Amino acid sequence: MKTDPLAQFARLVVKIGSSLLIDSEGALNRRWLAALLDDVVALRASGRQVLLVSSGSVALGCTLLGLNRHRARLDDLQAAAAAGQIQLAHAYQELLAQRGIVVAQILLTPDETEIRRRFLNARGTLQKLLDLGAIPVINENDTVATDELRYGDNDRLAARVASMVMADGLILLSDVDGLYSDDPRKNADAQHIDHVAKLGDDFVKMAKGSATAFGSGGMKTKLQAARIATRAGCTTLIASGADDHPLRALAAGARCTRIDPDGTPAAARKQWLAGLLDVNGALRLDNGAHDALRTGNSLLAVGIAGVKGDFRRGDAVTLALETGAEIGRGLVAYSSREISSICGCRSEEIASHLGYRGPAAVVHRDDLVLFNNA
Repeated sequence: MKTDPLAQFARLVVKIGSSLLIDSEGALNRRWLAALLDDVVALRASGRQVLLVSSGSVALGCTLLGLNRHRARLDDLQAAAAAGQIQLAHAYQELLAQRGIVVAQILLTPDETEIRRRFLNARGTLQKLLDLGAIPVINENDTVATDELRYGDNDRLAARVASMVMADGLILLSDVDGLYSDDPRKNADAQHIDHVAKLGDDFVKMAKGSATAFGSGGMKTKLQAARIATRAGCTTLIASGADDHPLRALAAGARCTRIDPDGTPAAARKQWLAGLLDVNGALRLDNGAHDALRTGNSLLAVGIAGVKGDFRRGDAVTLALETGAEIGRGLVAYSSREISSICGCRSEEIASHLGYRGPAAVVHRDDLVLFNNA
């Protein structure tokens, strides 16, 4: 009996390709989407958190507006994205509402995953939606995208989202059931690759582009996405969505390619933080805050004795003791000016000092790393 490859995951990002969502007439395949969402509901019922990264808006919009995607200019595709996205979002909203689940639409650009201040905002929103029991449905903001629109970047966007929310599983659903030694459409002797322990350049080089009418990505973008995910400590599964219930099929042992991560999401994030060279300031901590950090807690304003430097929300800072000894670093949820105003305050007092209710943690435990000697 095959083991369920999804059983180990607590938080999953599932990327849905256009070739699965769009039927041969260029319309939304609602029957397939409804079956997939039944699988998602079942995963949630088993205690897993699920985020969806959905392609399809451009393909749908081209059908609605009567555009030939392969001859369309960039502004045509952006217009198509605007028209298709509203139809796509409505379908998710309607189908999930029938299953008693609230859906939230999130449109992202690379800035939201690469600029730290925007990263914190986007991650905070996604985390809050998960905490409240909603399912985020994420797409690239194609109406303002440029090059990303033409290269199937939702594969890489899904990996960036997985990294952002510290997911331990990324599932890339498409029209193929994984990685092959050659293109199986052209070479009947191509061998399926079940498991990749370490994703090297040789795998990425042998990948091909898209071969479908409605998809804009391909195996190359999926392996590029897997590389992003593995470096973030996230396991990647490349699988076929052709089955009416693709996640159920995966759980039952359907063929796929599993790509192992480099460590865990938490360890990968800590390693990234420890290696940051651009530090914009420092926070001086009292002994109580030091003790709290060593037991795995976040840094609260009440434990901050002083602020050094001029920095903004999302910047990296050094964490130091009152003796001046550096014990770690982290990403701040407030600017240096704001932290100066709330030093020593309890979390419930922050609003009275700043005029708004911000996060309780000045540096969240997921955004800090302590040095070995701390």
